[in-house]
Amino acid sequence: MSGHSKWSTIKRKKGAIDSKRGKIFSKIIKEITLAAKLGGGDIEGNARLRQAVEAAKEENMPKDNIERAIKKGTGGGEGADNYEEVTYEGYGPGGVAVLVEVMTDNKNRTVAEIRHIFSKHGGNLGENGCVSWIFTKKGSIVIDKKEIDEDKLMELALDAGAEDVKSEEGEYEVITSPISFAEVKKIFDNKGIKPLAAHIGMIPSTTVKLEANKAEQMLKMMEKLEDNDDVQNAYANFDIDEAIMEKLS
Repeated sequence: MSGHSKWSTIKRKKGAIDSKRGKIFSKIIKEITLAAKLGGGDIEGNARLRQAVEAAKEENMPKDNIERAIKKGTGGGEGADNYEEVTYEGYGPGGVAVLVEVMTDNKNRTVAEIRHIFSKHGGNLGENGCVSWIFTKKGSIVIDKKEIDEDKLMELALDAGAEDVKSEEGEYEVITSPISFAEVKKIFDNKGIKPLAAHIGMIPSTTVKLEANKAEQMLKMMEKLEDNDDVQNAYANFDIDEAIMEKLS
């Protein structure tokens, strides 16, 4: 459970998700708007929109906000923004691979801001393709170990179509294909098992272990990237020992 999941764990412990709820709403609304623009406003017939709406509901976004974002994307709302999706790649402290997904209406502004964040925190922006090969799109469902026994979870997850179950201190991570993610999560929901986190994202095939000083730099970089208004998601393949993570979080 390295990089993407450790970062999610740290954010939960720091309370960063609650303290930045307005920014999270803004990012989700962008995603809903673009998903509706590209694939139409039918939630059941548009998988990307369905996932975005599910994310909105997880964050307790008001129904009116969701409906306005869909209407805006399908051309029924006023002032629809001309968002463009761009992915930036580079390296963080210690050679960590970093993948940044942005949605912007001004690429020149955004790339300058992303480059500044990389360089300020011991990294550098790279060429397209330099690290993307390390990442694969997967579903990730993180569950507190207090919720369910490992053997029961393994049986339930694999029967539901999950690809793997990983165990970390205090948590399990269920890995799925993007296609089976919704069905696997639905089965957990039906069993009354509420995930700590559930999303489709980019999961690394290899990891880079960081010592304390590099780990602190890396986490600051991740925080600054996600704090940027244009960044939708930031992924990295770092690994940090639990003892170091506890001190930093």
